[in-house]
This record gives sequence, structure tokens and C-alpha cells, in this order.
Amino acid sequence: MSIVAPVILLTSLIPAVVIFFLPERRSGIRTTLNLAGAVLKIGFVVALVPPVVGGDRIEWRTSFLPGIDLVLRLEPFALYFLGLSALLWLLTTIYAIGYLEGPNQSRFFAFFSLCVAATTGIALSGNLVTFLIFYELLTLATYPLVAHSQKRATFDGVRTYLAYTFSGGIVLLLGVVWLTYLVGPVEFREAGAPAVADLARERPATAIAIFVLLMIGLGVKAALFPLHGWLPRAMVAPAPVSALLHAVAVVKAGVFGIVLVIDDVFGVYVADDLGVLAPLVILACFTILYGSVQALRHDNVKARLAYSTVSQVSYVVLGASMVSVTATTGGVAHIVNQGLMKITMFFVAGILAETIGVTTVRATNGVGRRLPLTCTAFTIAALGMIGIPPIAGFVSKWYLGIGALEADKGWVVAVLVASSLLNAAYFLPIVYRMWWGEPDPATTWTTPPSRQRARAEAPLPLLVPTLVTALAAIAVGVFAGLPYSPLEMAQYIVEGTYGR
Repeated sequence: MSIVAPVILLTSLIPAVVIFFLPERRSGIRTTLNLAGAVLKIGFVVALVPPVVGGDRIEWRTSFLPGIDLVLRLEPFALYFLGLSALLWLLTTIYAIGYLEGPNQSRFFAFFSLCVAATTGIALSGNLVTFLIFYELLTLATYPLVAHSQKRATFDGVRTYLAYTFSGGIVLLLGVVWLTYLVGPVEFREAGAPAVADLARERPATAIAIFVLLMIGLGVKAALFPLHGWLPRAMVAPAPVSALLHAVAVVKAGVFGIVLVIDDVFGVYVADDLGVLAPLVILACFTILYGSVQALRHDNVKARLAYSTVSQVSYVVLGASMVSVTATTGGVAHIVNQGLMKITMFFVAGILAETIGVTTVRATNGVGRRLPLTCTAFTIAALGMIGIPPIAGFVSKWYLGIGALEADKGWVVAVLVASSLLNAAYFLPIVYRMWWGEPDPATTWTTPPSRQRARAEAPLPLLVPTLVTALAAIAVGVFAGLPYSPLEMAQYIVEGTYGR
């Protein structure tokens, strides 16, 4: 039994615990702990990718309940999700240091690290019970982050967030308990757990009911229609929190769990034989189009981005639900691709709001002349979301489209084309306004005194992470065929799921 997995978990858990007790004035120690934890986690991921891809499976387990263990396991999909969370934790920490002002920063960064610890635990979970524990810990850790500003409107959004996520957690708990009662502890296995396959063969109606419960419980955090209502309301959170919610933590935990249930609990072929994947394809396609249509209706930048997330994250569910190696590869690749593009957009939204007071689409006229690098980053991410090559979003959509044809679901290609057109309809007007729009005389850009500076552009702690994620979105697309790229890793993961 290896202690590597719990040590990786401690790289974010220890900073969280220590920072809780730090006085506000100890900003240097707080920053050092956060950055050191993030860098260590990235180092572990980089060092472990070659041996894990080579076939090593590193596991740690301890007794939890009679007959049930807590299991942490390093396998390809775990490292894939862990690598994304580690990189974006580092960049979001740098951004948050430059973004946050005022009191309660020790509390914020403590819960921030605890949130990443919960996400790490989700990635490393080796069975359903371990996954459930960290999944619910994520809900508790993100609550204080969403409520950080402590404004009245903030608490309204937090209540909605908690109502949805706790309800989803209860449904997920029912599904996990029911399945565990029937077949015993369910460990994640490539191509599915044999005991679950036996249950599906002997009691298909029961297996379908359990699958539906698990999908509902996970679908809340994944923001599947009609379980998405919390996500736009949670945009009352500070920009670094919004970035974390959309790109790496909450919604990604939901879709990561959905992929695990389909591929590593039931097995894609068992789930297909039960007939539960076809309805999920339809639901994912509806959510893709619904989120885009709703994004068109909103002038507030963060609200538009929130509904875009509702749409974009369902690409992962769509890929996982089509019985095709290519489609599922596109869906798994989109976990990273969407994360890079969406976090760039939320970083930009935070810069616009904090540096010049711009929060609406119509107020973005001409901001590209004031903040050219910031708006370049947004433009790259927007074009990637639309699916313009060679940015990362094109790779995901290409694989999803080819996979849909392989799975004899040609109509899905029409959904993808319609989604891209809708993406263009709600992103390109922002890009146009930024670069070619004339500022409205009635609109005044305001810069808080603490942000005022002689030169243009955002402060470096805000700008650098934004440019890094934007450039990474290009690199992931341009170098998609290189070894250990997100696409190559996704293909390796999926081939194992389908039985290479």
C-alpha cells in the first residue's frame, strides 16, 4: 500500500488547516502555503503520469465502515482530472491574491484550499463511498466561498446553491446506499464493476432505477437541465470563485462523476444494454441548446458565461453517453479544454469588473483599446468555445462529431453545429464590442482607487494567469497529437474503458 495518494491530498489539506489559524496580517505565509501546495501537487502529477500510463496502479486504503474501505487510487483518469485541478488551482491562487481586497482573506484562502482538497479527493476516489464523502465535502467547502462578500444578494444566491446541491447529495446518497446494499462496496474498474454488471443482468429494472438516482445526484453539480438553476445564481461569488466553480471544482466534479458511473461503475456496454444512455444523449443535447439560448438572453457578462457553462459542460455528458471511443474521447478531452477556455473568460470578467467597473455586455464597447491583452485572452477563449481551429474547443467538437457519426447518431452533428452557431451569436457580439464598439457617452468606466495606475492593463497577478490559460487553450489544440497531451491522455483513458 502506497502513501503517495494521501500525500497528494495533504498538499492542499495542510495549507487549508494552517491558513484557518493565520492572522489576517500574515499574508506572506498565506500566499507561500497556497502556492507551495499547488506547485507540489503539479510536481506529483508530472512525476506520476509516465508510470501510471505505463500500467502502474498506486493505491491506499483504510477501513471506514464494516466491510467498506476508504480507497484512494492513482489511475489515468484520476491523474487527468487531478492535473487540471492542480494547474488551475495554482493560477487561480495567483489571480485571487491580486483580486481580493478587504477582510477575511485567511478564511477565504483556507476554504479555497479545502475546496481543492475535496476536488483532489474526488479525483483520487477508488470506490463510490469515498467519492460520495469528498463530493459532499466539496459542497460544504464551496459554501463560504460563494458567500464571501456577505451581501444580502449573495446570501440569496447561496441559499439557492445549498438547496440544489444538498438535495442532489441526498439523491446521490440514496443511489450509493441502495447499490452498496445490493452488491457490496463498488470499486471503480475500467469497463465497469462485475457485480454491477451481474445486477443489471439479473434485475435490470432495479439497475435502471439506481442509475437514474446517481445521474440525478450528479446532474445537479453538472448543471444538467432542469437541475441547473443554482449555477447562474451562484455568480454572486467573487470572480476567482466563479472561475473555480465552472472550470475545475463543482461542475467538473459532477461531470467527472457521471463519466465514472457510466464507464467505471456500470460499464458503457452494460449501461447501453440497459437503455439508459440514449435518454442521456437526448438530455445532454437539449441542455447544450438550452444553455446557449439562455445565454443569449442575458446582458450581464457573468450570467452569460454561467449559461454558457450549462451548455458547454454537457458536451462531456454527451460524449460519455454515445457508445463510441471517438465521441467519449472528445467528451473527456473537453473536461480540460472547456476548463482552460472558461477559466480564461471568468478571469477576464473579473478584470473588467474590478479594474474599470464593466459588468454588462453593452458596457464592453471599446474596452479592447483600454485593456488589449485582457481582451485578446477573451477573444481566444471565445473563438475556442465556438470551435474555431486550432484552439482547444475545436478538438473536442471534432471528436464529438466524428464519434456521433460512428455511433449512427448523425442528428447529433446538427446539434453541435447549432450549438456552435449559438456560441457565435452570444460571444462574437462581445468580441466585436471590445475591439470595434464605440463607448456609450452615458457609460463611465470607473477604476477603484486601489486599482488606479498610470499605465493601461490589469495588475500582473490578474493578467498573467489570464494570458497563461488563454495560451494554454491554443497549445492544447495545436499540440493535440503529442504524447501526454490532454487529447492523447483522454484517448488512452477511453480505450481502457472500452477494453483495449
